[in-house]
Amino acid sequence: MAALSAKAATTPFRIAAGLFLFGPLFLLLSQAIPHDYGFLELGGLFTLSVYDLVLAILGLSIGSAMAETAADLRAIWLTFAAIMLVMLLFFDPIFVFIRTTPLGDVLYLIAPVAVASAGLALWLKGAPRRYAMVAASGLVAFSLSLFIGLDDLGVGIADFASGALFCALWLLVSPGLLLRQFRGPWLIIPSRIIGSWLVVIAIIVTVSLYVPMPVVAPPPPTDGLQSGPLSDGTLLEIPLDDQGVSEDSPPTPEQ
Repeated sequence: MAALSAKAATTPFRIAAGLFLFGPLFLLLSQAIPHDYGFLELGGLFTLSVYDLVLAILGLSIGSAMAETAADLRAIWLTFAAIMLVMLLFFDPIFVFIRTTPLGDVLYLIAPVAVASAGLALWLKGAPRRYAMVAASGLVAFSLSLFIGLDDLGVGIADFASGALFCALWLLVSPGLLLRQFRGPWLIIPSRIIGSWLVVIAIIVTVSLYVPMPVVAPPPPTDGLQSGPLSDGTLLEIPLDDQGVSEDSPPTPEQ
């Protein structure tokens, strides 16, 4: 407890804790106070709605907390920020180019691959993890940028894109910065557990993309009866004659 109290009294810990608490406090006030949502706020909430990539970003954050040097930490953060910034600033020409490449045919696989890469990077150690974390950071940033750019609001509204970017950076920086204050071997097991979850999530998402959705057809009408709901929900059944015409319907000219 003495060591924890001493750590809590340091300036880096207070900065990290303050940055970490800013997000939940902002989200709580955003949802608790009735108001008209601004585009900046909507952008941040949009990022939180992309659940699988949010989990991948949190995995990257844990990986950054375990970075051996400050340079490795900055590499993860800067790669993520740079790719998102470039993608959001020049989304239209970049996306047009992507559509002309083989990648344009498998855009739906980018998010699962990004999530899996973050999970696998957490299982590595030493130099391989250093490079894998940077690569996973770029993939996750690229995938999230596609989600933002293809949204109806997307990059056309600068405040929306900025809010999405700020929220993503907060998810990446704040948990890792706080955990880094207690960096040690104890983080290895939790990071590998989270890495396994991310890989499983990526597999589930990928499989769901290829499994056809069941088609539920309406039941056929009863023989000799024509069914139809009334405005109050009551099911009306009208007897039909041999030619499939309602007995109560007016005669046609042929009749």
